[in-house]
Amino acid sequence: MNEPLPMDDKGPKLPPTYPPRTPPPQKKPVEAPRPQPSTKPVTSSLPLPGPRQARLDTRRPRMAIKNRRAANWALSAYPWTAAQAVRKVTETVRAWGYDHPKDDALEQSVRLLVDAAIVDEGRRISVHLADQDDMLLIAVLSHTGTGPDETVLAGLAAVPGTASCGTDTSDEGRRVWAVLSTERPRARTTPTA
Repeated sequence: MNEPLPMDDKGPKLPPTYPPRTPPPQKKPVEAPRPQPSTKPVTSSLPLPGPRQARLDTRRPRMAIKNRRAANWALSAYPWTAAQAVRKVTETVRAWGYDHPKDDALEQSVRLLVDAAIVDEGRRISVHLADQDDMLLIAVLSHTGTGPDETVLAGLAAVPGTASCGTDTSDEGRRVWAVLSTERPRARTTPTA
């Protein structure tokens, strides 16, 4: 019943009285698995849904100006920022070779746009300028979550040479814009009697 213990050169082989040696803990923690998206991202190349189909929830596209000359400036939202923006826009429009709209129309449009963005009480604004087909686009973003305010549109529409204007809200904040024609107004001819 009692079997003799196996022997080696040093004496009987006994089982260890302490636990076996364990490896030391890892120095840096193991990275948690990265979450996998549950749905595929929606792209802009998807066809529009039919009249009785559900619309896909997509993010609004960010403002993008492509295939044309463009300039933009990030400015602090102070009351004197409008004068700085007017100077930058006027210099750029003249450098692009446009001599119309006149400086007072450009100044009036830019001041209205910048003042509307400053009212939103953000820390900064950005002014974007682009041209295409004898038109100038001036857009000002307030970078705050304020909703669209359409009170500025009447003033923008009254500026000579304004082709269109608008305001909306995106994830970048409130956006106010105006499109100005760079063509000279035609001289009116009165019929002779």
